Amino acid sequence: MLKLEPRPDNSRLWSVGSPLLALAITVLIGMLLFALMGKDPVRGLQVFFWEPIRTPYALGELMVKATPLLLIALGLAVCFRSNVWNIGAEGQFVIGAVVAGGVALLADKATGRWIVLAILLAGVAGGMAWAAITALLRDRFNASEILVSLMLVYVADQVLGYLVYGPWKDPAGYNFPQSRTFDAATQIPRLMAGSRVSIGLLLGLAGVAALWVFLFRTRAGFAQQVGGLAPAAARYAGFSSRKALWTALLVSGGTAGLAGALEVAGPIGQLTPYVPAGYGFAAIIVAFVGRLHPVGMVFSAVLMSMFYIGGELAQSRLGLPKSLTGVFQGLLLFTLLACDTLIVYRVRWRRAAFLPGAH
Repeated sequence: MLKLEPRPDNSRLWSVGSPLLALAITVLIGMLLFALMGKDPVRGLQVFFWEPIRTPYALGELMVKATPLLLIALGLAVCFRSNVWNIGAEGQFVIGAVVAGGVALLADKATGRWIVLAILLAGVAGGMAWAAITALLRDRFNASEILVSLMLVYVADQVLGYLVYGPWKDPAGYNFPQSRTFDAATQIPRLMAGSRVSIGLLLGLAGVAALWVFLFRTRAGFAQQVGGLAPAAARYAGFSSRKALWTALLVSGGTAGLAGALEVAGPIGQLTPYVPAGYGFAAIIVAFVGRLHPVGMVFSAVLMSMFYIGGELAQSRLGLPKSLTGVFQGLLLFTLLACDTLIVYRVRWRRAAFLPGAH
């Protein structure tokens, strides 16, 4: 019979191999789902994993989707390494977009390009302020940051809905719930003509480098991680748990708010009820598939953006529901959690013990 035995040390091999095995299992289950829905499994995989990289334009769209996922995941990695469970990055993303959109709506034909910086800073401030609510309630009243941050997502959605259906609704928008289109001066600069890839990609890669330095080359980053791994040891060493809490949530909220600002002043170009795209929740999977490591999260963000684009293509080309994106995301998370068992345990084949007189 098969038996799980605790490993004397965590397996370094499986710490890298577990996400790859989880992806392989997800692909196999995905092929089965395509077959059960009467679709060609090979064509289905082609739509998800080949079409998003087939042309330079497709690669650009892949980067557009990957940028907010990477930015949010970088902030979440700080939280999770600090044992602070921020599940509400989606709400921080939305409020960052709302505050950034409010600044963008102030622009007119005479406004200079300097407003782009103001929009990005407003997004960061909005996300940090929304995350600060969670930090305050956890710090002062020991409220669960999981529940508080998650519930604030729905409050953020209501704030956005109130504004686009009410005071910020475009009077010339044929009664659609949306703000007016932002002026050209507010548009996030793009990296190349003919592509929607913006400087957000460069900001994301800069964030990767900054997070690596912070986590692995600074005393503050070391203190942040010790507080998450061993709170008692952190207190003994004189590290402040309150500072770690506030740092983790403010950094996470700031990166999510920045992603929201880049989204509304970039690809969307206005505020609509469809700003919440699920990036804040998908970034949780990105963070864990990337092993909470800055470089690993680059690859997992690209993979997750493939699921987003693949879901859209599967809807238009194969007639499948767009919710297939969420199915693949969920499969990847659950298979990863299952495969992570191999990091702590090893599988052993044991012969069943023979008991004399047993029939």
